[in-house]
Amino acid sequence: MTRQGRLTSLMRGVGEDVRDYRLLKTLLDEQFDAALRHRTPRLKELAESITSLVDVLEPRRRERVALVGDLLGAGAAMTATFPMLNGSARVALESGWRILDALVRECKRLNTRNGQLMMDQQSIMQRVLRGEEQTYAPA
Repeated sequence: MTRQGRLTSLMRGVGEDVRDYRLLKTLLDEQFDAALRHRTPRLKELAESITSLVDVLEPRRRERVALVGDLLGAGAAMTATFPMLNGSARVALESGWRILDALVRECKRLNTRNGQLMMDQQSIMQRVLRGEEQTYAPA
């Protein structure tokens, strides 16, 4: 693949990831709501959708790392590709990358929040079903 072909693939992949991370964010928000409302069937559907989407995102991330590596050498940062573009293409890639970075961070935060909620709910259910082991234990 040519240098321009790699840059085009990089730009396309970032755009696709922005779209898909927006969807992931929506799914994670829905998952939180379903967990709060104890909607088990919906949680199962959402888990499947989230897993399927992550299965699409991860290969695209690996491809992006490989493309940047092909262009600039192993371990190069994505931001180092920006000067390789001019004008609107550069602006589009920089903007897309900033948006993607923010979406990835937000999805990680939402995933942590959701996981914590579900672990807390599981802990409460265990205490309800089995009782407290040490009711008067020091805090």
